[in-house]
Amino acid sequence: MLPTEAIILAGGLGTRLRQVVPDLPKPMAPVSGRPFLEHQLDYWIGQGLRRFVLSVGFRREQIVSHFGKRYRDCEIVYAEERSPLGTGGGLLLAVERLSAPGPFLVLNGDTFFEVNLPALADFHQSRGADLTIALFAVKNNDRYMGVQLKDDGTVASFKSVPGTSQFANGGVYLMDRGLFVSLPWGKGEKLSLEDDLFRHFLEAGKKIRGCVGTGRFIDIGVPDDYRRAGDILATQTA
Repeated sequence: MLPTEAIILAGGLGTRLRQVVPDLPKPMAPVSGRPFLEHQLDYWIGQGLRRFVLSVGFRREQIVSHFGKRYRDCEIVYAEERSPLGTGGGLLLAVERLSAPGPFLVLNGDTFFEVNLPALADFHQSRGADLTIALFAVKNNDRYMGVQLKDDGTVASFKSVPGTSQFANGGVYLMDRGLFVSLPWGKGEKLSLEDDLFRHFLEAGKKIRGCVGTGRFIDIGVPDDYRRAGDILATQTA
């Protein structure tokens, strides 16, 4: 089943980018004259998504006032953090606002990764995954969460191991609803998506797969990469 709904994690404080964009939440940082989040929405709308849940926190009013309830005929709803909950806590809050059945997409609000959605969905279904993480290959990874894969694409661990093939988390995830049944945390707890939720899923025996892509990737949370974002997003393809 091809997902039509996505959660975008857009509640971070953006401390690294604040020296360049001091008065805006990261997803609203201008890229080629438009908020970064608009570029991201355009890309995924081009692949068939029709409803977005924005998990917002820091300076959330700027995101809510800009997008309102609709963007390009797609419904926009909000999961609003009243205090910082982290990426994991923000996700748990946002899951409650989903409406469509079946798998859903989760996206980092400060990264862009060219991932073909039908191919990702086919991979997810064919591997019987509960969670599929879109990955990209890196030579020296001291910046992103490292992911170690078994030969069949199963995630073996979340860490970087010197001397082995290096894959990094691209901030695009396809998730099944069953992941969120009987969690040891409740709504409103501060959690990390990677350090808490992902590691819990792995320890609980959930089927986590890594799908390695070759599309372009940019992380606007770092000033140098933010300055390059316009070149990548100007030529994005759905």
